[in-house]
Amino acid sequence: MPDPDQGQSPVLDEAVLAELSASVQGDRSFVIELINAYLADGPAMVDAIEAAVAADDAAALVRPAHTLKSSSATVGALRLAATSRELEMAARSGSLASTASAAAASVRGDWEAAVAALEEWVAG
Repeated sequence: MPDPDQGQSPVLDEAVLAELSASVQGDRSFVIELINAYLADGPAMVDAIEAAVAADDAAALVRPAHTLKSSSATVGALRLAATSRELEMAARSGSLASTASAAAASVRGDWEAAVAALEEWVAG
């Protein structure tokens, strides 16, 4: 699996989904349920991230950034996982300097790209 810390992380790493599928004995419907739960929960996390950054509230940023990082990595949305990790690390350091602002600016676009890629995978 590519390192989610790399700046060139793919929007969707289908190998992660293949590994996930293999871990549940090829139960595609389970993987789709997991993706659908991710797609349902994600918008609230993105909104919370944007609100915390706008308010310069590092403490409020930790949880949604951590949650989005972990859930994105689980479904192979590696670019969003990497962006969320940047935000989580900035929040844990207590400083929402330019790094956090830049990552926050890209989180919605990364989310939308992940949604499109996952919906395409589910349809395929």
